[in-house]
Amino acid sequence: MNIIILLLVTIFSYLSFLYGRSRIRKITSTQSIKINALPNYYGYYLALWCALPALIILLFWSIFEPAIIKYLISQTLIQNDLNYSSDQLNLLYQKIRSLYEGNFSGTLTEEIKIGVKNYENLQTIAQNSKIVLLLSTFIAAISYGIFRISKNNKARHDVEKILTGLLFVCSLVAILTTMGIIFSLLFESLKFFSAINIFDFLFGMNWSPQRAFVSDASAITALEYENLKGAFGSVPLFAGTAFIALIAMLVAVPIGLFSGIYMAEYASSKVRKYSKPIIEILAGIPTVVYGFFAALTVGPFFRELGEKLNLEVSSESALAAGLVMGVMIIPYVSSLSDDVINAVPQSLRDGSYAIGATKSETIKNVVIPAALPGIVGSVLLAVSRAIGETMIVVMAAGLAANLTINPLESTTTITTQIVMLLIGDQEFDSPKTQSAFALGLTLFFATLILNYIALRFVKKYREKYE
Repeated sequence: MNIIILLLVTIFSYLSFLYGRSRIRKITSTQSIKINALPNYYGYYLALWCALPALIILLFWSIFEPAIIKYLISQTLIQNDLNYSSDQLNLLYQKIRSLYEGNFSGTLTEEIKIGVKNYENLQTIAQNSKIVLLLSTFIAAISYGIFRISKNNKARHDVEKILTGLLFVCSLVAILTTMGIIFSLLFESLKFFSAINIFDFLFGMNWSPQRAFVSDASAITALEYENLKGAFGSVPLFAGTAFIALIAMLVAVPIGLFSGIYMAEYASSKVRKYSKPIIEILAGIPTVVYGFFAALTVGPFFRELGEKLNLEVSSESALAAGLVMGVMIIPYVSSLSDDVINAVPQSLRDGSYAIGATKSETIKNVVIPAALPGIVGSVLLAVSRAIGETMIVVMAAGLAANLTINPLESTTTITTQIVMLLIGDQEFDSPKTQSAFALGLTLFFATLILNYIALRFVKKYREKYE
């Protein structure tokens, strides 16, 4: 239903654009007045009045409609039986929805049948009310827009005001989303650190959350605390994350940087035309495909090679995961380095050539230093991508939290453990589950510090050249 409404809003908006443009032309031709903006702006103005109110109503309706229907269904169930708990109401509501959607499998009770009838009636009322409200809003908005056009309003100014407000709302949503992520991580992490000492978490050498069987973090005995104390040491996870990211960067940075320099400074236009899109294809391959490649091809290759050299190589090794991850992030370094090198003014190159420098000397002493802030940014983006990767590590590096610097052994990363901790039905009031949020918060601050250091470096270097 919502897709049909969006399609209709799009069609009506386009028709409103055509009508608004023709309307102002008709007014100016009959009344011989000078319009205050180009005809297209009047079309944009009417199209915005057609689309924005309808989209806003549709958005809020989609957000609040399920909650309101659930509340009304729950109130009906409570009136029939006052002994329902909140968990029982939620379960019964899910069964009612499953039966309504045709996915129900279980015992069909009389309450579920009655609930489905109520749910169907409420859905019908909601859909009809939504259509009536959208039509009323559409008619009112279009009428107001046509009235303003008839008054020969300053359409360009009004359109810019509407778009400015829209951009502000988008920026506000981005900021609020970031704050929501931070606070959600922070609150759950504080619950975890109320049960587990933060120093035991940051400096502990053993990670085995399976030992955490306590469901109520506020009622931990001394014996249970001693059992938990050695279960959440995150040092092996941070070491594994940094180790695999280091291997990936040792692959991605040299290859990506050198290929970027070649395409920007040495490659002909014909070679560049085909080579750059081919390299960028690597960024479009799903990470799960890289994971399959690492697990089925690269990992066995290193194991067989190790057997020939009398080396003990694990089937799931940090080396296999790091190499495949490095190949995956080559385009991040290559394409961005190519772009920033091409952005270096040609006058700097000409000045270097004028004093007798060769092409290689110009690249090494002039172009690369001038493009270094952008190159640092590309490397930082690649590091962030490597730290946040999950699928390749899950499939190629293993799940064991080993504190090792041997690339031939298996290890794991923070993101992998977060996934493993949150898989399946979990109790979010247990230290085991809350440790995932603590890992996420710690990784967030580590990435923030890394960004700060890189930005300080870039700012300092730019001041030197400006």
